[in-house]
Amino acid sequence: MSRRRSMEVIEQAKYVTIGELARLTDVRYSTLKFYTEEGLLAFEQAGENRTRRYKRPESVAQIQRIKELRTQGKTIPEIKAML
Repeated sequence: MSRRRSMEVIEQAKYVTIGELARLTDVRYSTLKFYTEEGLLAFEQAGENRTRRYKRPESVAQIQRIKELRTQGKTIPEIKAML
């Protein structure tokens, strides 16, 4: 039995994992990890295993802003300064 949540559940969830966020936004896991490490995506750590959780609505909106700025040719340092 799979532990993977369905898209319907993910789209209604308050918090998502980085993998679920990748599925929602069609952005690679490694890219989201980079954005997190650069401080562009906020997360919370919960539970005994300290799993990173992202607030779904805020994170999806932030990723959309980053994608828009990247299509405008902005660099990551420029985006960090803008956000």
